[in-house]
Amino acid sequence: MTDVAAEKPRRGRPPVSDEQRERQRLDISRHAVRLFAAQGVAGTSGEQIAQAAGVSERTFWRHFPHKESCVEPLLAQSVDAFCAVLRAWPAELELIDHLRAAYTPVVDSSAESTVDSVLDVVRLTHGEPALRAVYLMLHERAENALVDVLARRLGRPADAIDVRVQAAAMSAVLRVATDDVAQATVGGATSGVLDGHREQLAHALDQVLRGLSQARTSA
Repeated sequence: MTDVAAEKPRRGRPPVSDEQRERQRLDISRHAVRLFAAQGVAGTSGEQIAQAAGVSERTFWRHFPHKESCVEPLLAQSVDAFCAVLRAWPAELELIDHLRAAYTPVVDSSAESTVDSVLDVVRLTHGEPALRAVYLMLHERAENALVDVLARRLGRPADAIDVRVQAAAMSAVLRVATDDVAQATVGGATSGVLDGHREQLAHALDQVLRGLSQARTSA
């Protein structure tokens, strides 16, 4: 017997893939940052952001619970890039050498516009408390991923205080270094400044990990 229901053509739009959804969120985030920079968070509405991004308000609010959360996809580019390179840390390499070879400031390092947009929104967080809250929340969330990486690396339980302290310290180093490079790239990110950021981050993290490891050994 023929399955009539199976033969019926699908009506409406095809389902959106996770990748398409994330790309749309990132595009909306870029438009939101431009508007926030031009007229402030308080002076920007969700409707304006949706219009600028070319999506309906319904789509906009489906992606974001409030307008301030629009910056999350861009800010996550930086945090996710750092977590990804930590997960790929080879056992035979020191962290400083691995970061020098593999770290990029955003997930999509091939798109210069993404790097500039991420640094634009990092600068905005200093004058917009609601955006800063999103930024700090992402860094706190990243600590869980860093805890898992460090626990495996050190052969320690994930709930050990020294592992959690190192994860928190690494997240803080990333935040401070990203704040610094954002301020240094007001006119646009150059390869020289980004190379300096990579070296600064690698050196600072190496010092933090060595200091905490020595403290644990002497305790």
